Amino acid sequence: GAARGARNGAWAAAASQTGASLAALAVKFAERQRSPHCLLVKEHQVREGADTLHPPRRTLFVLNVPPYCGPDSLSRLFSRCGRVQSVDIYDKPGPGEKKDKLTSKFFDHKTVKGFQVAYVVFRKPAGVQAAKALSQEGPLLISTESHPVKTGISKWIANYEASIVDPKELKAEVDAYMQDYDKKMAEEEAKAAKEEGVPDEEGWVKVTRKGRKPGLPRTEAANLRVLEKEKRKRARKELLNFYAWQHRESKREHIAQLRKKFEEDKQRIALMRAQRKFRPY
Repeated sequence: GAARGARNGAWAAAASQTGASLAALAVKFAERQRSPHCLLVKEHQVREGADTLHPPRRTLFVLNVPPYCGPDSLSRLFSRCGRVQSVDIYDKPGPGEKKDKLTSKFFDHKTVKGFQVAYVVFRKPAGVQAAKALSQEGPLLISTESHPVKTGISKWIANYEASIVDPKELKAEVDAYMQDYDKKMAEEEAKAAKEEGVPDEEGWVKVTRKGRKPGLPRTEAANLRVLEKEKRKRARKELLNFYAWQHRESKREHIAQLRKKFEEDKQRIALMRAQRKFRPY
């Protein structure tokens, strides 16, 4: 408790040193919590067109968001300032990019670790100013009786129950995904077949893989044929190499015979010179 209070005091001191842009908003997880937690809030300001997902005048930038404070908790916390349009939580600040909506409850679930940042978008700009003014009030409660936030062993039990997959439900989701995938691939193939051989505006013709030779079927007979073909190819190569070796040997033998004859002629000429019977002219 003392360490958390000292840390929150340091956050508040840092907020006061940065000027009026950041405001320290005290929140408590529960009524019995002694030391409040500080959320640092300010108006989100970026260059025009840099962040289309979070409008500058209607977006509240929130720092030091604890792991137990999710989008629903932040939405309820700031709903007293005005109607909240959306709440996005990220690991670190950055330009807002449109996220793909998760349609599956079995895959792509991210575990929240450590403190994060949030972007709270209001319907009207007055909500941002009202949220900054909350720093003058007392600590706000995140977990209430009407909307409790699960922690500790109750959270572990809920996470464990959520991790148990219903095979029938999972199979239904996978089948629906594969049907959509097959439909999409059929549409792409029909579109490719329709555009095959048709030049575009600049006269270029798109070449597809449809006209290429199809691959061999992965069957045992096809594998045996491929092995036999490779074996005949290696035997033919060995035969060609044998003939080349034989040709080199015959050429080497012919050169050796020429050298032997040259040496014999040299000896005969030397003998004729010695007997003075050699008359070249």
